[in-house]
Amino acid sequence: MDNIIKIILADDELLFRKGIAFLLEREPNFKVIYEASDGSDLVNYLENDPIELPDLILIDLKMPLLNGVEATKRIHSKFPEIKIIALTSYETKPFVLNMIQEGASSYLVKNTSPKEVVKTINEVIAKGFYYNDMVMEIIYEGISSGNKKVKCSIEEDYLTSREKEVLKLICMQHNTNEIAEKLFISPRTVDGHRNNLLLKTEARNIAGLVVYAIQNKIVDVEQISQRF
Repeated sequence: MDNIIKIILADDELLFRKGIAFLLEREPNFKVIYEASDGSDLVNYLENDPIELPDLILIDLKMPLLNGVEATKRIHSKFPEIKIIALTSYETKPFVLNMIQEGASSYLVKNTSPKEVVKTINEVIAKGFYYNDMVMEIIYEGISSGNKKVKCSIEEDYLTSREKEVLKLICMQHNTNEIAEKLFISPRTVDGHRNNLLLKTEARNIAGLVVYAIQNKIVDVEQISQRF
């Protein structure tokens, strides 16, 4: 199959890690290519020219030697194409916001159902990010209290009308091909608009674009939530 999603698991709890690996390997389009026992192990694997780089990493936050937040920061800087999903016991606002700010594409707690884990992985690969209602509420609260670091423009013409259209559809979790079809443009043009949006807004990833759109009232959190 050419649509196999290559996954790395990073968690210091061996039993939990093996359980997640067993769950994921049951999916025909998932392949677990490596299991890391901590953040340092994970970063070392990626930096030492592995045979396969992952498409996605499921990472715990609290691990010895190098925690999940620091590992995510390093990986997002050196390997921005790799999607990262936090899978942790922590669900308080500071942990969620910190991981999103450092480049995580999604955030799950360990009592999440197996079905939701599988769905989240597929959504992140297809659309760049996926946040449930709990995470969206925390992101919105963080924006309201000024905790986010994404540039906020006060100029109405800072983004072109087409860029705003693309941004709205990104926030509604449409993928590149879906956006291209809706706007009657090519997927390559959509990618160009997305790159321009990242540059103009100084967002680090798709999550940053969502934050920017909410800050500037291009979309509201209710519109985004309706897509989950």
